[in-house]
Amino acid sequence: MSSSAYNNELHIALLAVQRAAILTQRVFHDNAKGTLSKDDASPVTIGDFGAQALIISALRHNFPHDEIVGEEEAKPLRENPALAQKILTLVQEAKLADAESEKALGGTIEDLNAMLAAIDAGNSPGGPTGRIWALDPIDGTKGFLRGGQYAVCLALIVDGDVKAGVLGCPNLPISNTAPISADVGTGAAGDHSRGVLFSATKGCGATSRPLRPGALAPDPTRIHMQELAQLRDATFCESVEAAHSSHDDQSVIAARLGIGKESVRMDSQA
Repeated sequence: MSSSAYNNELHIALLAVQRAAILTQRVFHDNAKGTLSKDDASPVTIGDFGAQALIISALRHNFPHDEIVGEEEAKPLRENPALAQKILTLVQEAKLADAESEKALGGTIEDLNAMLAAIDAGNSPGGPTGRIWALDPIDGTKGFLRGGQYAVCLALIVDGDVKAGVLGCPNLPISNTAPISADVGTGAAGDHSRGVLFSATKGCGATSRPLRPGALAPDPTRIHMQELAQLRDATFCESVEAAHSSHDDQSVIAARLGIGKESVRMDSQA
C-alpha cells in the first residue's frame, strides 16, 4: 500500500475509534445503554455521549486547530448531573491496554468539565474549506440497542475532500471470509470472533483489522470483493429501517438478478 500524507491522522483516528468502540461495548454489556431523545425524537444513548467525548478529546490533543462536526451536545448532561457523572465514570475507565497508544490519545479525560467541553467541541458548522473531522459516535443506534450492527464513524475532510476515514464495527465478524447471513445483526454482542476496524486514506485503498483492546492489530488486510462464479450467489444487503431503504424495490432488483437468498438487513453499514 502506498504511503499517504495523512498517515498520522489515520493512526490517531484508528486508535480513537478503537477506544470509543471499547466504551460502547462496555456500555452494552453493563446494561447501561439508557436513552434520551433529541428534539427530532431520535434516541441518544449513553454510548453516544461517551464515544463522542473520547474521540473529540483525542482529536483536540493531536490536532488542536482542526474543526469537528459531532452528533451530540452536552446540554442534556448539564441538566442531568447524575447521568453526566455516570458517563464520566465510563469515559475515564475506557482505556487502551497499551500505554503508548493511550498516551498518543492524550490519556484520560480529567474531570466532568473537560468531558462536557469535549462533547461540545463537536459544534463546527462544517464548510468547504479547512480541516474538518466528521464524527458519528454510534451510527445505527437501534442496532446498538438490540445488540446488533452499529459503527463508530470518523472521517477527515480537507477543503471539502475526504482524505481519511475509519469505521469501528464491534459486532461484525473478524474473518473476511465469514458468511454474511440474514441473522448477522442479532445476538452479536459478546462474541469474541467479532469486532473489526476498517480504514482508508484517499488513493491508498482500504483495509480491515481486528478490533483490539490495546495497540492496533498489525498487518491489516486489504479490502476487496470476493470472486463469484455465479451472480445468484451474491449477497444482497439493505438497511433494516424501511425509511432508509426501499425494501420492495430492492426485492424486485434481487429477483431480476437471480439472487434467491434472503437479503441481509443491517443497521449502519448497509
